[in-house]
Amino acid sequence: MSVGVFSAAFVLMIGMMLIGVPIAVSMAVIGIVGGIAAYGVPFMDSIAPVIWGVQNENLLTSIPLFVLLGELLLRSGIADRMYIALSAWLGRLPGGLLHTNIGSCALFAATSGSSVATAATIGTVALPSLQKRGYSMRASLGSLAAGGTLGILIPPSVNMIVYGSLTNNSIGKLFIAGIIPGLVLTGCFMLWIWVSSVASGTVKREDKVPLDQRLRTLQFLVPPLVVFGIVMGSLYFGIATTTESAALGVIAALLFVWQSGKLSWEVLRTCFISTARVSGMILLIIMAAFILNLTISLTGVADAMTKAVTSLGLSATTMILVLIVFYLILGMFMDVLSMQVATIPITYPIVTALGVDPIWFGIFIVLMCELGLITPPVGMNLFVVHGIRRDKGGIEDAIWGALPYVLIMIGFTLLLIAVPGLATWLPAKM
Repeated sequence: MSVGVFSAAFVLMIGMMLIGVPIAVSMAVIGIVGGIAAYGVPFMDSIAPVIWGVQNENLLTSIPLFVLLGELLLRSGIADRMYIALSAWLGRLPGGLLHTNIGSCALFAATSGSSVATAATIGTVALPSLQKRGYSMRASLGSLAAGGTLGILIPPSVNMIVYGSLTNNSIGKLFIAGIIPGLVLTGCFMLWIWVSSVASGTVKREDKVPLDQRLRTLQFLVPPLVVFGIVMGSLYFGIATTTESAALGVIAALLFVWQSGKLSWEVLRTCFISTARVSGMILLIIMAAFILNLTISLTGVADAMTKAVTSLGLSATTMILVLIVFYLILGMFMDVLSMQVATIPITYPIVTALGVDPIWFGIFIVLMCELGLITPPVGMNLFVVHGIRRDKGGIEDAIWGALPYVLIMIGFTLLLIAVPGLATWLPAKM
């Protein structure tokens, strides 16, 4: 299969996804048809071992565990109490509850591997209070949509697990690498809210909460912080593998749900069904991605494309800048997971051949996925937060509200290029 033929097949695959063909089906069809075209029907004999290997990969067991972890904390009411606690501490800042939106998303992201779940959970808790207090709907929706993207940057992150499985990189190092960028990006979002609030001349602040009441609310922050500490601490110090740390997190979450009085068979049943649906979809996509990867590797397309790009004499920085534009455009029309699994097998060999650190590139890919979540017309977080609002406003409020955060994230990506240590320093200390 020549590079030209593969490029046409890639475009066809993207087209199938855009017209609504399931992601896994699109990738599997292109992979199987391409393999048969190159090697004939005997190619099918190579697929079974690949599927068996993927479905028996111990690392991927962590995906349903992390999904279940987020579901347990969502159903237990912990997010509601967490929002109350953070509003008591952050509400006095210029911008008021908008800071609480970002802080709550960042903290919930530390226990949930999904951006959409983060935006939906915090949005459901926050929007009624924001509307009642007269906050700008545009600013409110924008902060919730952007804050939700932190769900896949601040570990644990399902998207990092997918990247690690596709590229054979350490999930633990990827998780640790996301901590500093996640915190810095959270700070950038909150700085923007502060500056824009002051500049607008209509500074929103919440009433000051007495110190003793604020101190009492700190108990509501204990569950997410303890779960995060258990998961990331066990990984950082080498006590547990990624799957084991996820299991420890689930056990801790179950204890907190039991303590809250919400542990029941109905809650568990809801969590298990939701986890099965999400995990089944993700694992099916990963399986299809490995089928496509098999075709790419056997036909030598990845090697040919890598040689073609490196022969152009592009520097690693120039290549990354090109990829920013590429992913920004692609993210406007594809959902995050399909964009990730469709492009990583192509871009990863190229950038690593140019000397880019694979862990750093994983954080870069996650940032590009974050951009895709808040760029129209297919920005999932935009639709999620818009769907939560109670009035009859249009989705343009969410789009315009998220625009400043798109620019901030592009600026932060450039900062990450200039200071790669933001992503590589902490994993090096493991």
